[in-house]
This record gives sequence, structure tokens and C-alpha cells, in this order.
Amino acid sequence: MARFLRVFVPFADVATADLPLGRLIRLSLFQLSVGITLVLLGGTLNRVMAVELGIPVTLIAAAMALPLLLAPARMLIGFKSDHRRSYLGWRRTPFIWLGAMAQFGGLAIMPFSLLLVSEGVPETVLAGKAGLLLAFFMVGCGVHTVQTAGLALASDLAQPDKRPRVVAMLYTMLLVGLFTGAIVIGRLLNDFSPMKLIQLLQGSAVVTILLTLVAIWQQEPRRRDIAPEVDTGPKRRFVEDLRDLFASQPDLKRLFAALAVGTAAFSMQDVLLEPYGAEVFKMSVGATTLLTALFASGSLLGFFGAARLLGGARNGNPHVVAALGLLIGLPGFSAVVMAGPLLSVASFSVGTFLIGLGSGFFSVSILLAVMERIGRADLGSGLVLGAWGAVQAIATGLAVISGGVLRDEVARLADVGVFGPAFQNVAAGYGVVYHLEIGLLFAALLVLGPLVRPQSIEPRQPSGQGFGLPDLPN
Repeated sequence: MARFLRVFVPFADVATADLPLGRLIRLSLFQLSVGITLVLLGGTLNRVMAVELGIPVTLIAAAMALPLLLAPARMLIGFKSDHRRSYLGWRRTPFIWLGAMAQFGGLAIMPFSLLLVSEGVPETVLAGKAGLLLAFFMVGCGVHTVQTAGLALASDLAQPDKRPRVVAMLYTMLLVGLFTGAIVIGRLLNDFSPMKLIQLLQGSAVVTILLTLVAIWQQEPRRRDIAPEVDTGPKRRFVEDLRDLFASQPDLKRLFAALAVGTAAFSMQDVLLEPYGAEVFKMSVGATTLLTALFASGSLLGFFGAARLLGGARNGNPHVVAALGLLIGLPGFSAVVMAGPLLSVASFSVGTFLIGLGSGFFSVSILLAVMERIGRADLGSGLVLGAWGAVQAIATGLAVISGGVLRDEVARLADVGVFGPAFQNVAAGYGVVYHLEIGLLFAALLVLGPLVRPQSIEPRQPSGQGFGLPDLPN
């Protein structure tokens, strides 16, 4: 088993005697629950809402983007969890639990709101839309809170020199949740019915709360020195800490800009992937959900490759590996664009896998680059991870809603002949969005370029860390 982990598990070398791999994997279960939730929101539900329930893609994109556009709160959540003073002696655990409860509530009310909107009865459709937006808002806020506080807790438990790779390992578990959730959900919804959808969403709510409970059980040590009556010195202010964060690392703004543009490039198609498969290739609900699994498997392979390049004797430069991910995305989106005119499911599948592969290389490399910089700053890990998560989530939210609106508008104008007969097909709107994503990949390469140049990179000493699990004392 140790040899298997050493060879095949990305970032498994983060295990130590104080933080064994088993405990770390148990903590990562909250990421597994988040991955399952994201499969529902970003994959299965948008296809079901657009095709089976007939809800406009613009409304779907707005519902999905609403919680993501509130992502700046991740920085405040991280800051509050850094400095929380509690009689129970916990900083992170209360935030993780409250976030899990918000996810549970949103998933529980979501199916009934969907059915009210899909029925289109004038007396209930407004209530259905309000409930739908509330459900997505609750789930999104829950995901933001759980991820920010959970990753900060993992960073607290890890040794300082291993914190970047601990966070990267937990981020890998998010992809495992995406892959596993897509496979299971695809099989459960192979023969779609509204009752199956209700059972699936409410079952997912229960699974979310159970996984989170197991993940946080006896993980955070209780501290007496953070009780409210204990004097801990001057009170820290959020704005001051945020200013110190960027002042301590001057090129962090460029890195976050590259993260934003690259994330938008890979995320704009999130709301369109399964509807594209359904409308153009007439794929079933189960088959289109498996597209998310294909995307996640590519991302997992990207994580594996990035871990090999960035760990051990190679000790690769994360900026270069991130640029490699952007370059891999170019042929991926090109294959998806060509799949429509050719009606080729094979080209569509290969393109989806390559997009996931490029996204995996890019996202984990940028995360490690951010953690390396802010690891030298004397600031709480919650604020740091909150800033990273906020930038990523805002970019995703803007990209998702822009992709949905652009697809709808292009399709509407094409139907009335504005763009000529070449655009009067069901794939036209999707193709425009995918072409825009190719342009964003080039833009991300331009933003990242100055960080890749050798003269702008600090000398890097070999870390001496292996890729897998080290030999621990008996």
C-alpha cells in the first residue's frame, strides 16, 4: 500500500508522523462532498434544467453564477476564521459546520423549486424562481465557507514547509469528488424522471452533511488561549491585513490576474458542456453526466502530471507548468469546436478530456505558486486561501453567466438570420463561446508571460521531497 501511494497518489509526500496520511485523507472528505455538489450544480442540473425541464439557459447561468459572484466574502470568511475567539477553542470548525448546513439546506429545497419553475403556472412560477435562486445561493455560500475554512484548517495542521502541497492534495480530492459524483449520478439518472431528481438532490444533501461531519471530527485541537476574555493584543483589521498581503508579494497581483483569466477560459463552457452534448449529439442525461467524469479524469491526470513536475528532484517552476496547462487547452477547445460540424462524439470526448487535462495542470500550479509566495508572509492562512478562492470563484462566476448569455443571444440572432445561413444550426451559439475561450487562453498566456521569464524567477533550490509517501518511523 505504501508503494502504491508513493507512486500513484499526487502530493502523498505531505504525510508526517504528526499528520499521517489517513488523517489527512479523512479531513479531505469535505472536499469530496464539495466535488459531488459541484457535479450537480455545474453539470447534471444545468443539462436537466435546460433540456428536460425547459428552463432558459440565461436563468440557469444566473442561478449558477449568483453564489460565485459573492465569492469576495471568501476573503472575509478566511480572515474571520484566522482571528475567531471562541469559548469552544475552535477557529475553523464552526465555519466548516455552518457551511455544510447551508449546503444541506440549499440541496433540500432545490428540487421543489425546479419543479415549480418547469411547470410554468403563473401563480407559482415566481415563487419557484425565488426558491431556485435561494437554493443556489445557499449551496454556493456553503461551498465557499466549507472550502475556505477547511483548507485553512489543513494548512494549520501541516508543517510550514509542507503547507502548499497539503492544500494541493486536498484540491486533488475535489477532483476525485467530481469524478466519483459524475459516475454515480450518471448511472442514477440514466432513466430520468422528476422523482429520481428529487431523490438524488435530497440524498446528496444527506451525504454532504455526513461526509463533512466525518471529515472534521476531532481534527482541530481545542485552544484555551483564544477564549473571548483572553487578551491577545491589538485587534487585526481585514483591510490592513489584505493590504499587507499584496505589499509583501509585489507580483501576487499579476499571478491573481493570470489565475482569473485562465480560470475564465476553462470555466466558460461549464454551463454549456452537458447541454451541448444533449442538443447536438442527442446524448442521454446519464451520458452527458459522464462528460463531467471525463473532464474530471483529465483534471486528475493533470494533477498527477503537475505533481511529478513540481515535486522531488525536478522541483519544476509552477509558472511554466501553468503555461503548459494553458497550451494543452488550445487543442482541446479546437477539438470541441470541430465536433459540432462533424457530428463527432469522439472529437467532442477527446476535446473535453484535453480541456480537463489543461485545467488540472493550470489550477494546481497556480495554487502552488500562490502558496509559495504567501507562505513567506506573516498572515493567516485563511485570508490567503480566501483571496485565492475569491479570485477563482469570481472569474468562474463571470465566465459562466457570460457563456450562458452569449450562447442564448447568438442562437437568437442566428435564428432570425442576422449571421446568415451558416449560423442557423444548434451548434452555432456553443461554437462562438468555445472560440472566445481559445482567445482567453492566449490572453492568460500573455498575462503569465513575465512570471515565466527566467530573469524574473528567484533561484529555486531542490526541495528534496519525493512524489509519494516518505518512510515514516514505526
